[in-house]
Amino acid sequence: MPLVHIDLIAGRSDDQLRQLVKDVTTAVAKNTGAPAEHIHIVLNEMQPNRYADGGVLRSDEK
Repeated sequence: MPLVHIDLIAGRSDDQLRQLVKDVTTAVAKNTGAPAEHIHIVLNEMQPNRYADGGVLRSDEK
């Protein structure tokens, strides 16, 4: 049972997230031989003020 965790900044539409998990499921199934129904994906969406690059919150970037 492959388990995939994806961390990303919040802001994508439900349609974008649906396509993402579909594409990731296809890639994992192709490369592991696991059936799609046994592939689990966890999406962790972070608010921009809860993620920083180089000491700068993403919400503070211009």
